[in-house]
Amino acid sequence: MANVRKYSPNVRVGNWREDEALGQDTLKDFLHRKDKGELTIQKTGTLRQNILKPVSLTVSQDGFLHFGDTVMLVNPGGTKADPRNPCTVSIIADLSSVRSHPQANFEPYLQGPCQVGGASSLKPCVRNAFVITSVDGTPNGDMLRYEQNFALRTTAGFAGELFLASDHRTLEKCAKRSRLQEVSLVEQLEFFCWWRVVYFDPQERLEYEGYPVQGNTKVLISHCKTNQCLAALANYILWTPFGKEYEITAHTLRDSHKAERDSNHWLFVPADPGEHVGPITQENQPDPQPVTDT
Repeated sequence: MANVRKYSPNVRVGNWREDEALGQDTLKDFLHRKDKGELTIQKTGTLRQNILKPVSLTVSQDGFLHFGDTVMLVNPGGTKADPRNPCTVSIIADLSSVRSHPQANFEPYLQGPCQVGGASSLKPCVRNAFVITSVDGTPNGDMLRYEQNFALRTTAGFAGELFLASDHRTLEKCAKRSRLQEVSLVEQLEFFCWWRVVYFDPQERLEYEGYPVQGNTKVLISHCKTNQCLAALANYILWTPFGKEYEITAHTLRDSHKAERDSNHWLFVPADPGEHVGPITQENQPDPQPVTDT
């Protein structure tokens, strides 16, 4: 009972002047941070506004994929025996991943490494838009072919132009839930950022080697260094700032016929030519909202 305060702050006893000054300083600091947009709730809101900003995907006039195209990576979902909703590879970011460019008026951008997850939202935005990037000198505009090496990077601007990467799992570096090979986004383009498109049917795989890859066609995305395929795991759920999402790993799952399962099947989804879209590749996001580091 000795530590119980018997008087309200209005009763001027003890260090009342110090308590009053401290309260005024706290209020001034709060109002100052509010005016600059540095409150946590404000920064969280602007982060979501930047990362969920719509992006115009590339319109494929011939139906094939080309280097420089902006697409989404969509897993079409499972079957009745293995139910799983469609999902798209998406960036998982929080306030610790946001930095600002001093040379560009402190415009915010994402800094790697960042996690990725399988989000249920299929609307193209900064989170789930990727640019097909050449790693062997192939110019933009050329067709992407089966078994050809390429990289996938996020769009310019707030997404930070990060590259989808993976490497052999270790005790210190692996997927959080499944403990399989981790997939993340990094800043530097190196060999562990290289991928290749593989035809999904093993019996016709050799015949399709070297052929152009069509959009909205079921394919496998194989990691060049580890030879593991990109997979969406419905049995392992990640709790992210954007809701529950599937864990994305690099792991080949095969059925009794030694064919890759639906978890390894992906679609490169460009824009629908019948829809009204803006620029072919809208990488520079207009008017980004400021996000200040914590």
